[in-house]
Amino acid sequence: MVSVSSAPSDGAPSVFCARAWQVVRSIPRGNVASYGQVAELAGMPRGARQVGRALRLAPDSLPWHRVVTASGRIAFAAHSDAYRRQCARLSEEEVPVIGGRIDMRRFRWQPTLDERLWMLP
Repeated sequence: MVSVSSAPSDGAPSVFCARAWQVVRSIPRGNVASYGQVAELAGMPRGARQVGRALRLAPDSLPWHRVVTASGRIAFAAHSDAYRRQCARLSEEEVPVIGGRIDMRRFRWQPTLDERLWMLP
């Protein structure tokens, strides 16, 4: 099993955090992925909650706003600052958020076989 601890004492991210961040960086502009999808691609099936923890530790440059729940819902409380920031960033990428939800049939990222192979843990 891959470690998901916040960070080793040297300040470097855990192996899983680094893998999750790599997957999130790979999500193309104008697409979204679920927490579970990111976990699976990072080598930890059923690790959606760990992806949430990894994103809290992520650098500011990571496109965290492209990660939503499996149903397409934004995970933050409606009308919170984080919710508004995520909606605004998705809107900038022409991904409409309607009622706090993204249409996953239309905007869910489906990585190609090539993309999947480059992300192998």
